[in-house]
Amino acid sequence: MAACRVRALLMGGQACVFYGAAEFSRDTDLLILADAENLRRLDQALRELQAERIAVPPLSPDYLQRGHAVHFRCHHPEAAEMRVDVMSQLRGVDRFEHLWERRTSVTDTDGTRYELLSLPDLVKAKKTQRGKDWPMLQRLLEAHYLQHRTEPTPERRRFWLLELRTAALLVEAAASATRLASELVPQRALISLALSGQTGELEAAFQEEEREEREADRAYWQPLKLELERLRHASTKS
Repeated sequence: MAACRVRALLMGGQACVFYGAAEFSRDTDLLILADAENLRRLDQALRELQAERIAVPPLSPDYLQRGHAVHFRCHHPEAAEMRVDVMSQLRGVDRFEHLWERRTSVTDTDGTRYELLSLPDLVKAKKTQRGKDWPMLQRLLEAHYLQHRTEPTPERRRFWLLELRTAALLVEAAASATRLASELVPQRALISLALSGQTGELEAAFQEEEREEREADRAYWQPLKLELERLRHASTKS
């Protein structure tokens, strides 16, 4: 992707590895800019990877901009059987242009540059209906907090208070920034439980927060799933 100058942001399990929450993943999940020039570059990269589309829908701006994922399987010897999933829109996440401005850039020892979805944006993207995403989300947030809590910038404090999903750590974060925590209660009501140290009640509140997000994600994907079913049916008939 970098060699073909595709504007793409790494997300999913492989991005989690970069942020310190290890997850084994055979897939490469990419968020891309779905304009004509970038799709041309993406098509070139996929050809070089000898990538075959393995499901509906087709790779087109219309489907990408409606929130669909397009799936490929690579056959190049150096990427054999690697699956590449491409998206352009995510539920609850900003437009690509803003995500690109906030991206995290990592350079490997061999000079390869990786462009990642920023951690706050990756956290939002992980709030799905899939059960496996929520433990990973918790580990991502724990890793970030434990790595940076001795350097608590205002931006980091706000992020932790709004997103941490570990009761003891949220209580600690709230105690170290009580004024900010109180100001954020209207945005995340369970912060009030952290301010009063109610760890048991916090765990129940986390579960309810997760339930609401999973239901919202199911509702978001329902019309997209119906469209995919129609496309599969049409493809089978043809």
